[in-house]
Amino acid sequence: MAPLSRFALSLLPLVAAVNAATDPCATIGGKKWASPKDVRACLSSFKLDPAIKNNVLDVVSKTLAFHASVNYQIWAPEPYSLSVHEDLFKDIARINKTSYSSEYDFHIDLSRTFKRLNDGHCVWINYCFVTAFVNYLPIPLTLLTDKFGLQSVHIVPEAFDVAKAEFADGLDAWQDALPGDLKGRLDLLSGAKVLLINGLPPFAAVDANAAIAGSYQALGTRQIGFFSSYARAASSFSYSMGQFAQQSLPLDDSVSLLIQRVNQTKLEVITLPYRSRIGSSTKAFTDSASYRANNCRAVSGTNGVDIHDTTVAPSTADKFKQIPAPVAPAGKKHLMNVVLDTAPFTDITLPGGLQPTAPALNGSFGIGTFYLQKDGKTGVLALGSFSGANYDTMQSSLLQGLQSLKALGATQLIIDVTNNGGGYICVAHWLHRIIIGPKSTTVPEAGLDTKARSGPLAQQVVQKLIDEKLDPNQELLYNPLNWNNAQNVQFKADENWLVPPVKKIINGHPDAFSQRLGQECQPDGFTTTPPDVGFFEPSKIVIVSNGRCASSCSLFSITMAKEEGVRTVVVGGSNLVRQEYCGIVGGQSTDFATIDTEIKSTGLKSSPLAPPDLIVNGVQGITWRLGFGITRREEPEEWQEHYAAIQLPLTMELVNNPVKIWDAVTARVFK
Repeated sequence: MAPLSRFALSLLPLVAAVNAATDPCATIGGKKWASPKDVRACLSSFKLDPAIKNNVLDVVSKTLAFHASVNYQIWAPEPYSLSVHEDLFKDIARINKTSYSSEYDFHIDLSRTFKRLNDGHCVWINYCFVTAFVNYLPIPLTLLTDKFGLQSVHIVPEAFDVAKAEFADGLDAWQDALPGDLKGRLDLLSGAKVLLINGLPPFAAVDANAAIAGSYQALGTRQIGFFSSYARAASSFSYSMGQFAQQSLPLDDSVSLLIQRVNQTKLEVITLPYRSRIGSSTKAFTDSASYRANNCRAVSGTNGVDIHDTTVAPSTADKFKQIPAPVAPAGKKHLMNVVLDTAPFTDITLPGGLQPTAPALNGSFGIGTFYLQKDGKTGVLALGSFSGANYDTMQSSLLQGLQSLKALGATQLIIDVTNNGGGYICVAHWLHRIIIGPKSTTVPEAGLDTKARSGPLAQQVVQKLIDEKLDPNQELLYNPLNWNNAQNVQFKADENWLVPPVKKIINGHPDAFSQRLGQECQPDGFTTTPPDVGFFEPSKIVIVSNGRCASSCSLFSITMAKEEGVRTVVVGGSNLVRQEYCGIVGGQSTDFATIDTEIKSTGLKSSPLAPPDLIVNGVQGITWRLGFGITRREEPEEWQEHYAAIQLPLTMELVNNPVKIWDAVTARVFK
């Protein structure tokens, strides 16, 4: 091919400009940073294909037949009746009749419909839009309490340190946006009190966000998500910007704040733009066609597979992006209960001055780290997830870490589960069992009895497994050999545990569930032999979090609190709202692809009840099993009270400082 002439080369910028003018995605193609307006223009340029709309609604509707809470969530019992009252099928029918100007608008309506469940297990995520570009501000917020008990919103004191480390290549856009003498001095905003957000009191913005954030039933927990926080991650403590400073969609272009800087008396108005940064998992693109081809079509793991088809490799895709991805265990699958969050898993590191400096003890394994406090008697387990890199290692390491604490003389234990999104169910059982020791509340199980939904297609799946002996290796959820009855006796291989169904009327709707299921973790789920005695007395244990402890973290915290009397502390939160130490309990969560694997592997994909394959890059989560309650034993624990025993107010000294928080908890609880 002949080289381009000088004239042709001179036209290239003009061609690029024309492409950008006619193709909004070309404007942001190849860029790391973009304006939210330009990102919205790209995402909104995709007309809604009726085939995509019909496919997505067909999948989510038919998958909901396996979601155990769908009728409970039409109007949840107290104390959540004002927070959870979403009839999904009515809204899906509404969405089906609604015309949308773009696929992006369709996605937002469907996503927010699911979010009104306030259930982080049952969500709709389309990675064509969610976290493709993430909206950031360099000023995370926090809610602080003064010595008189008065609360006010502040820019976090570490704001500039976080921004300088994380946004070095994008900081100038914010520095240059500051007015007057503040221009180029973003550092002067750290710690400032925020009196108004976009002309309104700060909690107007907090509550507006809580109304659409989803994930947690409790209002206080959804409010806390607006603010910055920390979590133990794989190699250090990570930093969450909070939903004010980090948006998973390009929702806002800018924010105006009325602030009072530290040691200043005058009030100042600043306006800062949101900046959109390309997501870490977004595939490179140059225009609309390449964007859609690379980011919007179904990928490996979107749909299920027939486990008998040796030509199809099992997916290793990590759908649960807010936690470290676990290594797939060999042999029998280990059951998971994990929140599916639309917020991207953060790799922002907690600033060095806030990181613990004490050496991690033997038994520490990344997301589970053990420390001994300076008093020589308070041990700490910072546990960021129940999904460690290796299932067996998690169990053996938790045991070794507790042994290390006792050997060093620890007599009391703080378990920090801040922002713990769940993970392996049996690791939660294991931790409870080894801390407390063998007793009626830990043997034969340290968890909750559960129930699954018993719909027609689910019953057929079990029957096909029985009749055709399709799962000799016990890989499928519905295999009778994977479950025990309420007397903790394993079902027989030819026993359809969904028949006869237990029928109920929930919010005026007939429903059907499995019989009560008993223990699921002992002995096979324990890969290490548990000790004969516990490590700490319940009165010498406290569980600490920001309330955002979900799924398997909830199973652990609830049984420790309600069965053993362990005290719970929530750090931060509005003092006008009673804070809860955990949320979204479930009993086991899963997703469409897993259910699709069950259907395909039993030859039932052609059933009119079976959902089709998704054609978009989407994930639908569901609660597959519900845990029965501890105090009200015939009702789901999901809808029962989980109020924290203590609410620890955040101060300027405590905010996002794990060690100082642990010291404050020690002083408050272990007097």
